[in-house]
Amino acid sequence: MTRLRIALAQVNSTVGDLAGNAATVAEWTRRAADAGADLVVFPEMMLTGYPVEDLALRDSFVEASIATLEATAQQLATDGLGGIAVVTGYLGRRAGGTPRVGEPVSSAQNAAALLYGGAVAVTTAKHHLPNYGVFDEYRYFVPGNRLPVVRVPVRAGSPGGGAADGGAAEAVDVAIAICEDLWQDGGPVAVTRQAGAGLLVVPNASPYERGKDQARLELVARRAREAGAALAYVNMMGGQDELVFDGDSIVVDAEGGLITRGPQFGETLLVADLDLPPARPVPDSVPPADTPAEASDGTVMSIHRVTLPPRPARPPGSAGTSGAAVPGAVPPPLPEPALSPRLAPRAEVYSALVTGLRDYVRKNGFRSVILGLSGGIDSALVATLAADALGPDQVHVVLMPSRYSSQHSVSDAEDLAKRQGLHARTVPIAPMVDAFQAELHLEGLAAENLQSRIRGVILMGLSNAEGHLVLTTGNKSEIATGYSTLYGDSAGGFGPIKDVLKTLVWELARWRNAVAVERGETPPIPENSITKPPSA
Repeated sequence: MTRLRIALAQVNSTVGDLAGNAATVAEWTRRAADAGADLVVFPEMMLTGYPVEDLALRDSFVEASIATLEATAQQLATDGLGGIAVVTGYLGRRAGGTPRVGEPVSSAQNAAALLYGGAVAVTTAKHHLPNYGVFDEYRYFVPGNRLPVVRVPVRAGSPGGGAADGGAAEAVDVAIAICEDLWQDGGPVAVTRQAGAGLLVVPNASPYERGKDQARLELVARRAREAGAALAYVNMMGGQDELVFDGDSIVVDAEGGLITRGPQFGETLLVADLDLPPARPVPDSVPPADTPAEASDGTVMSIHRVTLPPRPARPPGSAGTSGAAVPGAVPPPLPEPALSPRLAPRAEVYSALVTGLRDYVRKNGFRSVILGLSGGIDSALVATLAADALGPDQVHVVLMPSRYSSQHSVSDAEDLAKRQGLHARTVPIAPMVDAFQAELHLEGLAAENLQSRIRGVILMGLSNAEGHLVLTTGNKSEIATGYSTLYGDSAGGFGPIKDVLKTLVWELARWRNAVAVERGETPPIPENSITKPPSA
């Protein structure tokens, strides 16, 4: 067997930020090199962020993505990182493709590339395009039909390598697939077995769902057995608009046995040593052209083989173990591979909400948020999520009592703001309601909704004046039943608990208070906000 050290860069990218995402690739490739990795893999569409949606239909953006890919390869070599193989996702284009009926006019592809030696060594494109749930990739992308199998050299002197004793340096064959290619039968997984690759690497941008971690692990293990190869699954983490990516990157062996697993909702560099079959010599009789292969899904794919040149040998008498400082040096053995523990169900959901809120605020250029605080459970949970995501100093709350507000509503809201150190102000709305009524003489539902709409005007006015993002506090139960006021409590830029049922709102509030007690902290949510009956 030949040992390959792989690093999975479970990182957070931003849609459209080509320069920032490229800088992230350079930074984490440096970390991988310092860890002695031969190969580092980044998530799906790393350079452009995911999902790019209609940006994929802009020729200028596709061209900018391709240019950024090439510039990144050159920059890595300039930084002394050209000897590490880097797999990263990007937005590509079908080579020589002319627009076809029913396909995007840009011929854009959800693509991945392997960078090495200052150049783009090979590219590929997602074969299976998802078009269900939150995905709409038929609209944006052209599918790929080629499986790259890259012969990646191991470090000289590593277990199984031959260069240390004067023999030829060894290598392993690595295949590349992309996200949905793992979730669908046939395609790249089936062709990987035919190609005889020892490792299948899969960049992913797989959105979070409750309980998905177990289904993901079972899928990765099953596909590894089908491919007859070890499988490295790296997933994006972070929030992008309405989606949240939870990380949870995984490496398994060819039998599906778990080797290492990354954390949920956190950036990390997951490093593992893999003992893989050495690359088999290719007879001179084998033509260099691509080899067609039945993909077991009604299509024919081609196996495209690429051989990378050997990494530079370690200079005689050189010191140190850092792969970055001494190219080709053999790094010290790794400790036992990390197996990050799974989050408990409530902790998992809460982490997803905090991640989604924090990244929505940050990636849209805001620094602070504002919301109406009523003393009820929904606004209490949203304020707590915001404080955990951004820090209490970036959270502004407004108490807007009317003649119908109970004393405990005001006192509970004041108590929460004090517990968490939030910026709080009180704006009584009774005079504003009276002014509207003096002109409109509203009755019944129209009069009741007026209060909510005045509160929405106040929050949006403060948002415009001070630059805060308005958070709405409606939960999924209210939205599903229409139990909210249009242009009132539905007004705002982001709804952190829009996908959270009312029953789960209570569960999360109790869980968050319990965590605070375990830490020896003051519970952030007043008990009365949790236990009192809900009101309109």
